[in-house]
Amino acid sequence: MSTRADCPFGLCDGSGMRLDFETNTASPCRCRAQEISRRRARSLSAVIPRRYRSVSFDAPPVTEIEPRVVAATRRFATRIDAQLDAGRGLWFMGSPGTGKTTLAMLVSKAALDAGRSVAIYSLPRLLNEIRDTYRAERSHIALLDRLTAVDLLHIDDVGAEKSNEWVLEELYSIINARYEDERSIVITTNILDRDQLREQITSRTVSRLTEMCDELPLTGHDHRIKMDLRTA
Repeated sequence: MSTRADCPFGLCDGSGMRLDFETNTASPCRCRAQEISRRRARSLSAVIPRRYRSVSFDAPPVTEIEPRVVAATRRFATRIDAQLDAGRGLWFMGSPGTGKTTLAMLVSKAALDAGRSVAIYSLPRLLNEIRDTYRAERSHIALLDRLTAVDLLHIDDVGAEKSNEWVLEELYSIINARYEDERSIVITTNILDRDQLREQITSRTVSRLTEMCDELPLTGHDHRIKMDLRTA
């Protein structure tokens, strides 16, 4: 019995190739590119953290986040395939506890549910993984290639790390590679002031993120503190 998976788009027989019997030709199916992307991303972190696995647009804490930003995020997630194919992303910015990571996780969940490849990292953790390539027998370039190839790269806490020349160059390399390849990115940052952010991660990185992403500023109180007060 064949173990070949069905094409998720219903366009081929699951082989990754579309056959045209009239012309006796074959062409790559859309599912083939997605499968190649998933294979490249297998060594990357693509797991939704336990805290965010049950979140939804229609239940707290999302219903308590700024409605305009939630609506924009829902529109993006509803059209996730088109957004990823176009290389569009979202940039959530605001004070701690305003819901940035929760909304970013909803976008990553939508991409995973659509069968797309996703890599999810906090920036400090991602930088640690890059550092490990220098200590272990792993290729630094191969890791950057996989980070470029994944359909959606989700990075939390941009600007939270202590900056030095190495950090700035690694972050720029990742962002620039995805910019040039028109790949989607979702990021969160606690820094709202644009000049401060330029000082933290450089103007050239901020410039590329501005072109790649729709910016969604979040204001309001720290929802984590509010939840603690309710349960106290």
